[in-house]
Amino acid sequence: MSQNAPSILVVDDDHQLARMVAELLATEGYLCRTAHDGDEALAHIEKQLPDLVVLDVMMPKRDGLATLTAIREVSQVPVIMLTAMGDEQDRILGLAQGADDYLPKPFAPRELLLRIAAILRRTRDHAVSIKDPERHVTAGALTVWPGKHEVMLDNHVLQLTGAELRILESLAANDGDVVSREYLNEYALGRALNPLDRALDTHISHLRRKLKNAGTSANCEIRSVRGAGYILVTK
Repeated sequence: MSQNAPSILVVDDDHQLARMVAELLATEGYLCRTAHDGDEALAHIEKQLPDLVVLDVMMPKRDGLATLTAIREVSQVPVIMLTAMGDEQDRILGLAQGADDYLPKPFAPRELLLRIAAILRRTRDHAVSIKDPERHVTAGALTVWPGKHEVMLDNHVLQLTGAELRILESLAANDGDVVSREYLNEYALGRALNPLDRALDTHISHLRRKLKNAGTSANCEIRSVRGAGYILVTK
């Protein structure tokens, strides 16, 4: 196996499932490590940052959501949350706290592989496009620095997740023009839009709330355009 292969940390208190996922990923050429609780996962991350984390929500000691919060304090490494089937609250909380994607249990192995490949591809392509940390996108009083993962609205710093930043970057780059849901989903989440997948809607909802609560009078609003997509209004 190539030492240049992407490294993935699988975190799940179900030892058998964690081992099965690790074996599946290894057959696809990934370098894999496993952890079985949040503290063990954070110790792994402190020792060597992986390229992606697959993180279960329901774990003893430190659960997945608390672990995600701790991860986001030190890194923007992509995270896929594994949630219970039909648990809408965990999905919403995970995305709000910075998860890049989620997958309900039980999941099809191929679906997990597709999600991982899409996120790693998006992360790689995004890294290539933002080699200059000073490159920025401006729309009205809003400025986005993708390379530094920084956003300011009228001199107020916004704390955004990776997906939220990519959505806002795309909308700001097309200030005043409609950006399709299909394009935003592909650019921000790295996969084609699925009518049953509400991740984009959740990210947009959180982003709107953060813009509204930024503590500034500057106009910066994401509006829905029925049947077309979203538009950033800054005037």
